[in-house]
Amino acid sequence: MNRQTAPPDALTFWSFVDYAVRKAEQELPAVDTDAMRMVLTLNRATSMVVYDLESTVHRPRGLTWPGFRVIFALWLAGPMEAKTTAEISGMSRAALSALLNTLERDGFIVRARASHDRRALQLSLTEEGYGAILGGFRAHNLRESAWAQALEPEERTELVRLLNKLMAGSTDAKAKFRN
Repeated sequence: MNRQTAPPDALTFWSFVDYAVRKAEQELPAVDTDAMRMVLTLNRATSMVVYDLESTVHRPRGLTWPGFRVIFALWLAGPMEAKTTAEISGMSRAALSALLNTLERDGFIVRARASHDRRALQLSLTEEGYGAILGGFRAHNLRESAWAQALEPEERTELVRLLNKLMAGSTDAKAKFRN
């Protein structure tokens, strides 16, 4: 059994994908390396983009990535129940609940009981939250444009088409989602 490891300083966040696929294939010859490479690459690319956006745009403005996602959803969709906000922003209700304390303390959102159901929590942006998302999103979109420049317009369209196809296939894969 081959238990050799790569020299630690020879691997990088990105090169680890190739290394991991080769190593997994050695350890488990029946592994689906194409699927492994696809998911690892997608995960790593997403992590890199998110880290870049959070560290260059949102943290300097006093927001975390999850905080940005919440005020972004409220900006575009308007006031909504907390459970809908959690779903739209891709987080658990528990994670959202913890985050709301910070967003409210920082003056970005207000919470109120929903008029149609006193058990439901209604979230809204404050004027400060609205200003934060407008300024933050301009900078966010400039970073998005910088990332997108690596691809030709047709390639961007194709990437979006392929990602949509991947998500449509999540039903067949019986994928779990937060809700």
